[in-house]
Amino acid sequence: MELSPSSTFFPLALLLFITLKLLSQWLNQPKNLPPSPPAIPIIGHLHLLKFPLHHTLHALSQTYGPIFSLRLGSRQVVAVSSAEIAEECFTANDVVLANRPAFLLNKHLGYNATTVISSPYGDHWRNLRRICALEIFSSTRLDGFLPIRRNEIKRLLLKLHKISSSDQALDEGFTKVELKSMLSELTFNIIVRMVAGKRYYGEDVSDVEEAASFREILKEIAMYGGASNPGDFLGVLRWVFRGFEKRVLRLSKRTDKFLQNLIEEFRKSDKNYGCGGSESKSTMVDHLLSLQESQPEYYTDQIIKGLMLVMFSAGTDTAAVTLEWAMSELLNHPHALKKAVEELDAVIDKQQLVDEANVSKLPYLQNIISETLRLHPAAPLLVPHMSSEDCSIGGYNVSRDTIVLVNAWAIHRDPRLWDDPTSFKPERFENGEVGPHKLLPFGRGRRACPGAGLANRVVSLALGSLVQCFEWKRVSEELVDMAEGRGITMPKVVPLEAMCKPRTVMANIIDQ
Repeated sequence: MELSPSSTFFPLALLLFITLKLLSQWLNQPKNLPPSPPAIPIIGHLHLLKFPLHHTLHALSQTYGPIFSLRLGSRQVVAVSSAEIAEECFTANDVVLANRPAFLLNKHLGYNATTVISSPYGDHWRNLRRICALEIFSSTRLDGFLPIRRNEIKRLLLKLHKISSSDQALDEGFTKVELKSMLSELTFNIIVRMVAGKRYYGEDVSDVEEAASFREILKEIAMYGGASNPGDFLGVLRWVFRGFEKRVLRLSKRTDKFLQNLIEEFRKSDKNYGCGGSESKSTMVDHLLSLQESQPEYYTDQIIKGLMLVMFSAGTDTAAVTLEWAMSELLNHPHALKKAVEELDAVIDKQQLVDEANVSKLPYLQNIISETLRLHPAAPLLVPHMSSEDCSIGGYNVSRDTIVLVNAWAIHRDPRLWDDPTSFKPERFENGEVGPHKLLPFGRGRRACPGAGLANRVVSLALGSLVQCFEWKRVSEELVDMAEGRGITMPKVVPLEAMCKPRTVMANIIDQ
């Protein structure tokens, strides 16, 4: 059968159109891009990603260099694994890379990406950063919340003492304790009391149902925060994974309702929730609501809820994970633990408990924390950045709207920067300060973590207290398992268990 001219025209026209389109994209593609592995059509390099993601990116950097690019579906990603290029990102390109990528989770759980973590760079973010710097994380505000930190840490010490003084004590008076949950409860209660004046863990929880509901909400937020949504990288998959968005949307409504109820509770009550004990400092919500009265345009309910959510979700797990890793390293390195004990005994009067005022006089304790953050950063890939315009990184062209991941975990283990980089050696910090872009557990530049000061205070005081008040050893001759689990805060696979026994100083604390 003879084909008519019209029947052959349209297929040829379509083929020509597709050819021209592909040719145009190829011609307009930026030149001198970072090196990249071979990609699969449509999905790009999604098939290469395995968890933990910072390990995968580090392995790829061994082949493709300290800066390389990946195409994850429709998104372009650049991974940085060297201190020099990271420094360039946070100095010369700090403004260009101050944006955040738009993800579904930020849209629904982050109040349409308006929180201090997820908000795009601009006036709104600058206002949030100002609020954080002046009204939440300033030295004055953190000093005001010191009684909370003292009180919660003392509660932990007394709980450990009660367990170790029970019939569970084994040979030489040591008792096995599970530390992971205790450390999580400690940091959780510190943050919630700072924000809302309540305890959600422990025997004196005032509203058991409310506490359980909130703990479940945070558990779900952590679960979704650690999961990648394929629809964020390949638009067509949003239809395939519609259930994910529906679940996140339901969670966001529950979370918003819970936070709004907390705000309304403060509005209805003339009472200021105290910091525990005899302290009467106002909570974060008290303070922000008082500012709302005079500056309602800056302190809307949504802004306050966004700040509360960031404090709850980002401020609780990170400090607990750091403490768990630090104790794990000390149990595996008894000589470091012994040195820390000797320093504490030499500096702190044996009739008193270590306090934040003493921490600056304990350089070896600070070295232990720095070394823990080097080997086990709570945010191994930092928070993703996104380029707001075309720029140059490491001598390569990077297009606008490219996601930039800085692999802090890889930089912290770079043998060009660190001697014996995989070993736990707190002594490496005794020779002076480390360059700012060699150690970056809290990020750098404009979008660095605003809560770094609070995290350091909590970890320093808690770790110092645990070392001062108890003898510690492993539950067996085997080393503590240091395998990393899956999650955005790099948790341990095996929760930490240890053997502990009260030291003499603990009796003084009980008497107080």
